[in-house]
Amino acid sequence: MRKLIESDEVFLVFNALGTPTQTAVQKYQNAKKVPQLFLATGASKWNDPKDFPWTMGFQPSYRVEARIFAKYILKAKPNAKVAVFYANDDFGKDYVAGLKEVFGDKTPSILIAEESYETTEPSIDSHIVKLKGTGADVFVNISTPKFAAQAIKKMAELEWKPMHVMTDVAISIGAVMKPAGPEASEGILSAGYLKDASDPQWANDEGMKKFMAFIDKYMPGSNISDANLVYGYAVSQAMVQVLKQCGDNLTRENVMKQAASLKDFAPDTVLPGIKINTSASDFAPIEQLKMMQFKSGQWELFGDIIGAETGG
Repeated sequence: MRKLIESDEVFLVFNALGTPTQTAVQKYQNAKKVPQLFLATGASKWNDPKDFPWTMGFQPSYRVEARIFAKYILKAKPNAKVAVFYANDDFGKDYVAGLKEVFGDKTPSILIAEESYETTEPSIDSHIVKLKGTGADVFVNISTPKFAAQAIKKMAELEWKPMHVMTDVAISIGAVMKPAGPEASEGILSAGYLKDASDPQWANDEGMKKFMAFIDKYMPGSNISDANLVYGYAVSQAMVQVLKQCGDNLTRENVMKQAASLKDFAPDTVLPGIKINTSASDFAPIEQLKMMQFKSGQWELFGDIIGAETGG
C-alpha cells in the first residue's frame, strides 16, 4: 500500500479485500488522506466517518446481517429460544452484537446459549452436541464454510431440527451445502442482496441483461454462477457513479464527499428494492437484505426486503 501511494501516487484504492489486511493499512491511508473506498469486507468498523473519514465499506456488514436475522426470528418465532454458535473473532463477535441490538432487553430470555469456537479446532461436533442439549429451537450459525458444513452434518446425525439461520459467508452451494449433503441442508435460512446470474428467474431482468452483455463482451466463457462476478459488477457501478457525481472536480476530498452522497442508487445486479444510500454520518452503503431458504438444491428468496434499523 505504501508503494501504491508513495511511489505510484494512486488517486484512491478501490475494493481492497479482507478485514485484517485493511485494518493494517486503515490508519496509514487515513493519515495520507487517500480514499480506502468500498472495501470488500463485511466488518462493521468501516462505518466510522468521525474517526476514519477516508474509509468506506460496501457490502452489508456482519452486524447489519445479524440485525436482519434477529428481526426475522422475532417475527417468525416470537417465543424463540435462540442458540448462537460463532467464530471467536471480530467476524463472529460482530454478529452476536447485532443480534443483541435487536433483541434488546429481551436478550436474556431469547438468547439462551452462546457458544464460540476457535478456527484451529479440527472438529466442532462437541459444540453442536452441547447446543442441542440447551433445548434451543433456533440455531444461528456464524461459522466459516468448513465449520458450517460440519455443523449441518452433525445436526443431521443428531436429528436436531431447529430453525437454522446461517451467515451468508457460508452459503456457497459448492463449498458448504453439497459437502454437507442436500438432505441435511434442506430448509436452512440465510439472507442475500445480490441476484444469482445462474438463476433463470432473472433471465428477463433488465439489469441482468446488461450484466450478461458485459460478460459476453469482456469476459466470455466466465462461470456466471460465481457470485464474485455479480458482486464485482455492482461495486464497480457504485464506483462509476461516484466518479460521475464528481464531475470535473476530481479531488480526493470530493470523491469521499460524493461517496457519502449516494441516494437510492441501484446497481444492476442487486436485488430489486435494495438501494445504496450514504451520508456524511452513514458510511454503510447497503443496509437491506432479503431472506432466502435452501430448497431442492438451490437458494429461494422469499418475503419482503428487510432493513437493518433496530426500530422497525
